[in-house]
Amino acid sequence: MKKQITRTLAVAAVLALGATGLAACGSSTNVDESKGKVYYLNFKPESADQWKAIAETYTKETGVQVTVETAASNTYEQTLKSEMAKSEAPTLFQVNGPVGLAKWKDYCDDLTDTAIYKQLTDQGQALTSDDGLQILAVPYVQESYGIIYNKDLLNQYFDASWSSVKSIDDLNNFKALKTVATEIQSHKDDLGVEGAFTSAGFDSSSDWRFKTQLANQPLYFEFKDNGSTTTQPATVKGTYLDNFKNIFDLYINNSTTDKTQLSSKTGDDANSEFSLGETVFYQNGTWAWTDMSNAGMEADNVGMLPIYIGVDGEENQSLTTGSENYWCINTKASDLDKQATADFLEWMITSDEGKNALATEMGFSTPFKTFSDVTTDNPLIDAAAAYTEEGRESVTWAYTMIPSEQWKNDLGSAMLEYAQGTGSWDKVVSAFVDGWASEYAASHEG
Repeated sequence: MKKQITRTLAVAAVLALGATGLAACGSSTNVDESKGKVYYLNFKPESADQWKAIAETYTKETGVQVTVETAASNTYEQTLKSEMAKSEAPTLFQVNGPVGLAKWKDYCDDLTDTAIYKQLTDQGQALTSDDGLQILAVPYVQESYGIIYNKDLLNQYFDASWSSVKSIDDLNNFKALKTVATEIQSHKDDLGVEGAFTSAGFDSSSDWRFKTQLANQPLYFEFKDNGSTTTQPATVKGTYLDNFKNIFDLYINNSTTDKTQLSSKTGDDANSEFSLGETVFYQNGTWAWTDMSNAGMEADNVGMLPIYIGVDGEENQSLTTGSENYWCINTKASDLDKQATADFLEWMITSDEGKNALATEMGFSTPFKTFSDVTTDNPLIDAAAAYTEEGRESVTWAYTMIPSEQWKNDLGSAMLEYAQGTGSWDKVVSAFVDGWASEYAASHEG
């Protein structure tokens, strides 16, 4: 998934990859081959340089060869298939959740006795074998998303004589959010903004915010009702699609941009609109802070609300939090290399150098106990932590069970047509429900 709007590093990685689709990095200095070796196939192009640096540091300190190769953006799955077929296959790779694990579980070693599992803040986040007896994948990045807001502008709204909602504490459900957004839109000149929400762009740099992340909300609540929070269902009913329509309508009817122009609006447009104070609300996540900060936002002027869609009890809802980044150790690697890989990961989450690389250099919010003493300058991570401390219930990442990329693309196309007035909401429902059944069937053939 695209996690940053500005992807200079990703572009540079792609240019460096050429026909191979990989950017290799590692160190051969002071290597002791008797200690085994580590080969990590990295998913995130934006952190390629940081992984190169920390691999070199570890090799210098321990003598263990660490090689990191980074797949080009949107090519990880095909690159992993290619690399796993080689004699020198990755000893460390990642899956994106239950669906990814289903494809690669035969290559995943049991992580029950590893430090990365033992140090998880919530061991329930790990992915297990079908019988639940083995830990096969451990998340190393935890991220949250919701509706980011400009504190100064929202406070101006609260203080206005024409506002109906008067404090952030009262902005805790869809009804209140709709009231605030529509009143801001009606009085945008009074606030000096272009709209309540940033543009809901459906350019490829932005559409994932809606066809994947917003679509998570109706999926999560349906899965929660059905008790299918860890197992991919063959079909979905679309129980909460009316709620999905309501929040999407709120976005597109109260934004900076006419609905007919959404196909050309980008992620950079949305980031710019928010960072320049042209709008109050912006759906995105903790990863967006780097771009917002680079565009001039001040940390003390940014907060984040849950994505309210009008479900019962949502006043106690937290942000949408989860991971699509799970480490797996290749069970087909030699015992020596598997141990070397487990030791490297333990060092990454316990040493000062490793923790700094993950939390500061790469900017990850990590789900390990060993990071309790690590501070962050990311106000969106702080907002997520504050909700947790309040005891609010997180909405988990149900979209990791989406059956295919085609499902997302078809849903996104139907949503855009609906927004532009060239398609009906019924087509969105069909893409969501019928598309799930057909894509699940296609992905499970054989």
